[in-house]
Amino acid sequence: MLDVAVWAGFLAFVLGLLALDLGVFHRENRAIRTGEALAWAGFYVSLALAFNVLVFFLYDRNWLGVGVGVGHPLDGRTAALQFLTGYLLEQSLSLDNVFIIALIFSYFRVPLAYQHRVLFWGILGALLMRGAMIGLGTALITRFDWIIYVFGGILILTAVRMLIAGNEEPDPGKSPVIRLARRLYPVTPELHGERFFVDMSGRRAATPLLLVLLMVESSDVLFAVDSIPAIFAVTQDPFLVFTSNVFAILGLRNLYFAIAPLLNHFKYLKQSLVFILAFVGVKMILSHSQPIPTVTSLAVIIGILAVGILASAFAAGRETAPLVSPLASDRETLARVTLAAGRKIIVLAVGSTLLILGVAALVLPRPERILVPLGLVIFAAEGIWARALLNRLRGEVSSVADASDLSKPK
Repeated sequence: MLDVAVWAGFLAFVLGLLALDLGVFHRENRAIRTGEALAWAGFYVSLALAFNVLVFFLYDRNWLGVGVGVGHPLDGRTAALQFLTGYLLEQSLSLDNVFIIALIFSYFRVPLAYQHRVLFWGILGALLMRGAMIGLGTALITRFDWIIYVFGGILILTAVRMLIAGNEEPDPGKSPVIRLARRLYPVTPELHGERFFVDMSGRRAATPLLLVLLMVESSDVLFAVDSIPAIFAVTQDPFLVFTSNVFAILGLRNLYFAIAPLLNHFKYLKQSLVFILAFVGVKMILSHSQPIPTVTSLAVIIGILAVGILASAFAAGRETAPLVSPLASDRETLARVTLAAGRKIIVLAVGSTLLILGVAALVLPRPERILVPLGLVIFAAEGIWARALLNRLRGEVSSVADASDLSKPK
């Protein structure tokens, strides 16, 4: 079993970091500049990598009883690789949370100067909730071997849900958390600086900043339902699961301030997260029959993220702001939206094929005899289908646009 001193030392280190962050470096409310956020994000990434080195020696040398007395003791290399893969997986999945946090702040019109305070307390709550969820997940996996298939199914269903939802954004105003909070407690109509509670007409009332904090916390719980099962696909060591989660959460605030202004440029990042969730779900389902090595999982996750980022950069470089007529009809707008949706469908279809073929290559014996010719045939068919679909959609857009021009008064 892991020595209590290791857990206590790590928790004390994390609490010390948070106290230093809020009490020294961000004691005053102010807007966080992008350059400063990038520097802090780099610091936390470097800290995670340094801790990864410490993980290697903890498990390789069995310092403080780490890696001793468990059912499947890990050597230093395996433990370090599992931590790195888990950290990268949790960090990539937290990117989707950045989108939601940006939407929440925008909906409630929270000034930049107060956003850091909300995220600080949000992360503190997230650490407590994720710790409890990790403990529950570890107990379930230890007692019931089949629960791993349930976790895998949850991830695949989540990937399908994200695929169907596309870029549809949730409405924070319709959140049941917000409705419940308004029923239980009076809420002031406007912000009162950095305060979560104020006295209003002799009665204690919450400010909209508290609603924002509740929304951030509830969104993290929803994402933890996906990310916690995902990390168990990489490692079932509680210490590695918890520490990789903690380092990903610690860097989330600075990640938000660094990339929130650039969210519109990451066009295909959400699609990458869909494929990562699907891959991890498949990995969990195959874990007892055809386990996928951790180093392969790390390569696949990095590859999927790289494809999403490069595709987003390529699309942003080629696109120009379209000139939209103020007199454009609803039919013309609908046709252009249909064309954009068609392009996304093609990207998702090709990406799904790559994912399926990749998993099959890892599982099947001598896959080159089957997958190479089959893959060429599938991609050729998809290429013909994609070209035909785009041409048809472009033709419909052009015809609708021409009809709209003819219908306009001269």
